[in-house]
Amino acid sequence: MMDWKSLPAFLAVARAGSLRAAAEDLGGTHATLRRQIEALEAGLGAQLFLRGAGGLQLTGAGRRLLPQALEAEAALLKGFNAVQGLDREASGRIRLAADATSAHLLLAPVLAEFAQLYPDIEFELNLSYSIDSIEKFEADVSLRHVPEVQEDVVGRKLFPLSLGIYASRDYIDRALPKAGPKGEGLSWIGYGSAPELVEFVKNSPFPKARLRHVIPDPEMHLHMAREGAGMTFLAAWVEARYPELQRLPGTELDRRRSTWLLLHPDLRRTRRVRLFVDYLAAALLEKRADFIG
Repeated sequence: MMDWKSLPAFLAVARAGSLRAAAEDLGGTHATLRRQIEALEAGLGAQLFLRGAGGLQLTGAGRRLLPQALEAEAALLKGFNAVQGLDREASGRIRLAADATSAHLLLAPVLAEFAQLYPDIEFELNLSYSIDSIEKFEADVSLRHVPEVQEDVVGRKLFPLSLGIYASRDYIDRALPKAGPKGEGLSWIGYGSAPELVEFVKNSPFPKARLRHVIPDPEMHLHMAREGAGMTFLAAWVEARYPELQRLPGTELDRRRSTWLLLHPDLRRTRRVRLFVDYLAAALLEKRADFIG
């Protein structure tokens, strides 16, 4: 039978990344916490944590348990609140910044599920391809796909984000056999004069393809490519979501970026923010293979 006393221990270690830090959060001892984790793993017949260079990391079994553990914690808190009053920190507003494509296609179901679990927490979303400053409190939590983070923030580097050259299967079958050796006869759906993307085109196998369109919105690129309007650079997870899209044969994935989940250091012990960051990280890690490509 499940030892429910082990549930806070599991969540504390998952959040803190080490037994010592988790023990400090719970006001217990390192040894007691270790025994609780070992008892939980023995009861489940599965290893929940692995020791790595950065501390304790969730195993696959641990990642599968985390959403259910958070839900159980929420149910317990709801019962406690009904008796003891209200948990003020598990309510309020979270300002989330993310790019519009990720928000529309990946975050919407996660936010809806979290909102059902925590009805007193509200979201204020800033959907933009510019980067809000966490340091200046322009956002509480930010989802970013960047090579490195320069700000003084608390960050979780979730996984690499792969970018590739994609087009519809129909476009590839129709246009690629007739293309020249450097892409002559093919069409790019362009982003305009952004230096990084101009460099992408220059270093691609298709530098002579025509820059036929200029569309600054990546989500519009996605839908234009699906309809056969040309080829463009997209995140590798689009293949899992849209099977009509295919990476151009012979091209490689660009893995210089990573997906980061960031928050201000002053907010890491704020309950509503911590609950949301844990929940969102677990939901995104379930799709890790799609992001990496």
